[in-house]
Amino acid sequence: MPKIFLTGATGYIGGAVLTRLLEHPLQRTFEITVLVRSSEKVSLFNRTVGKKHNLRAVLGSYSDLDLLKELSAEADVVFACADADDLAAAKAILNGIHDKYSDNGVAPILIHTSGTGVLSDSSDGMYPSSTIYSDLNISQLETLSPDQPHRNVDLTLVQADSKGYVKTYIILPSTIYGFASGPLVENGLQNPRSQQIPRLVDVGLARGQGGMVGKGKNWWGNVHIDDVADLYLRVFDLLTEASPPPDFAHGRAGFYFGENGEHTLYAVGEAIAKVLSDMGKGSPTPMTFSDREIRLYFPNGTSLGSNSRCRAERGYNIGWRPSRKTQDMLASVKAEVEASLSQ
Repeated sequence: MPKIFLTGATGYIGGAVLTRLLEHPLQRTFEITVLVRSSEKVSLFNRTVGKKHNLRAVLGSYSDLDLLKELSAEADVVFACADADDLAAAKAILNGIHDKYSDNGVAPILIHTSGTGVLSDSSDGMYPSSTIYSDLNISQLETLSPDQPHRNVDLTLVQADSKGYVKTYIILPSTIYGFASGPLVENGLQNPRSQQIPRLVDVGLARGQGGMVGKGKNWWGNVHIDDVADLYLRVFDLLTEASPPPDFAHGRAGFYFGENGEHTLYAVGEAIAKVLSDMGKGSPTPMTFSDREIRLYFPNGTSLGSNSRCRAERGYNIGWRPSRKTQDMLASVKAEVEASLSQ
């Protein structure tokens, strides 16, 4: 039975990936271990999901490096769906994987969550970028600075793959939208909402007006949560195919963008402004966040004004078929506003 270790099970992405694994036709052949920070949710996982599936929840977090190493050393496949920027945690996972490889000489699989924030610039919403990255153009990706968001972890994984003891597949979602669904959400185990659009919605509600950084001229890709979860599972399923597609790569070439359309920040701000205006809050035209508002609502800084443009060509070439597009993302704004108001 293949042993799977997954982090981020209660999160938006990790929970969606875990739901796909629990629905998988071969699920009865899996042994799944998930790392969960809350003792209450550990108990709930083991009482509900664990009884129906071959799953155990273990109490711990990315701060528990010895535990990360131990659980990774037990796994054939690791899904890392928690903090994309925690280098110490990534190294602990790799150390565990190295121990597994030393035992049997078979390189385990690491499917790691990064993000297209690695492509971001400093445009502050003032201009679009003409640079569009392809996940098939490895030489272009290798021009990215090691100082870019997520990049130090990504490079560490690629280096580990080059040593032969692990096969790394790095998935880089763009702006994810939509509500996660399924038994984990229904049982209160998984966060059902994304970050970027709900954050803009909450700021719009707080200031009584939809807005954007600068002029909102910057571009980002977007992808629905169900579609990006399908990308993880497409990579997973291809691991056992005798003749996978030529572009199913790991290591240096193993980058997979999650994208199925792109949008300007102005378009998102306008969609929020229109919904709020229909409720009697502000103008239907989005208004730029002031410097004071940026400091107030985004105290740790924000990449919302950056450009992050990409094309998910590798995913498409390996058979990933996302169905939701930018118009679906913009249409989802109303439900996000309603969800924020109901909290």
